[in-house]
Amino acid sequence: MNVETLIHAGWVIPVEPEGVLVRHSIAVDAGRIVAILPTDSARAEYRTENEVDLPGHALIPGLINAHTHAAMSLMRGLADDLPLMEWLKGHIWPAEARWVSPEFVRDGSQLAMAEMLRSGTTCFNDMYFFPDEVAKQAKHAGVRAVVGLIVIDFPTAWAESADEYLHKALEVHDSLRNDTLVTTAFAPHAPYTVSDGPLERVATYAEELDIPIHIHLHETADEISDSVQQFGMRPIERLERLGLISPRLLAVHMTQLTQDEIEQIAAGGAHVANCPESNLKLANGFCPTAKLLDAGVNTALGTDGAASNNDLDMFSEMRTGALLAKGVAGDASVVPAAAALRMATLSGARALGLDGVTGSLEPGKAADIVAVRLDDIETSPVYHPLSQLVYAAGRDQVTDVWVAGRRVLREGELTTIDIEALRARTAEWRKKLGEFD
Repeated sequence: MNVETLIHAGWVIPVEPEGVLVRHSIAVDAGRIVAILPTDSARAEYRTENEVDLPGHALIPGLINAHTHAAMSLMRGLADDLPLMEWLKGHIWPAEARWVSPEFVRDGSQLAMAEMLRSGTTCFNDMYFFPDEVAKQAKHAGVRAVVGLIVIDFPTAWAESADEYLHKALEVHDSLRNDTLVTTAFAPHAPYTVSDGPLERVATYAEELDIPIHIHLHETADEISDSVQQFGMRPIERLERLGLISPRLLAVHMTQLTQDEIEQIAAGGAHVANCPESNLKLANGFCPTAKLLDAGVNTALGTDGAASNNDLDMFSEMRTGALLAKGVAGDASVVPAAAALRMATLSGARALGLDGVTGSLEPGKAADIVAVRLDDIETSPVYHPLSQLVYAAGRDQVTDVWVAGRRVLREGELTTIDIEALRARTAEWRKKLGEFD
């Protein structure tokens, strides 16, 4: 049988089912996985003009970054070592008010996509202005994206009012309705920046359009106390009353949770995106990952934006997320390596409604595949490939990436993004935002 691509590897780690396949191959055709089988059988059964032999590599599903602000990569390192609200109000929001434009989003998103693809991330869930431009750049780069239909109470370069945000959201969604690579999610920024009326409309529209809702929630202690003072209730209770706690909801950060709220989120079928390194850097607290998983809450991983992380490295998030979960729980057995990898892949896909498309290496799913070299000094010897991926490997060991069967990273080189042109545009933005030169 002829196929477009045949990839042979030392190990295949499909995520679903859990486990490691030794000396296996993946057959790809028409952008999808046709079969996963022992390499000897693959060589006998399939014919291709595009055979890739990676005996020292593990093949894993493309990583899914469940929470990003991609264009903010142009603000990487602009304002560090500050509490969240001082960081936002004193630095980030003023910079955005001055500089955010379609061009800013174009270049910042492309910078983020280049970093993510080189890091093995094949899908990201974004929340930022000009989502139409993010979608355009994602399609050009060949990366899978969920673009956030941003909603916020105050005027920005993207929209002036809640009505305009929602009107533009519907336009962007309609323009992407039949796209196979880019989908949408409503993205109300946070309970403290979106009032009740727009949140209720988001819940209604999301149900009608059958798309997720992506929101920052219970990120800081101040967010909780301010909500109690203003509304007489904690944010989760307020969102419950407004109809947002449902299987559509992806709640980001979630560092301030009571056991009752964990059970409430579980009962509602909502999802959580933990951003451990951003939470650490902003000193916002710890997402109780082990308790969430024990309660049956689907929990994914995200990096947040590069302005508060300061990278988009999902390998680092896997390791930090697993280690933090153990430390917070006081139990070394919680969030083992297999669970960490699942959080960075299939759990993210499930939270975004994409688990039928991506998130695991299974026949019939999109060929979103990452090759990670494990025979380097830094990851030798290899006793348990899955543990090695989470606890020892780094993004620099990603050599090849396929998205929907398209090879977007070949032996460490991007095939869809002009790195030198991107460097030049990034340097120009540095001069504008930082005035260092």
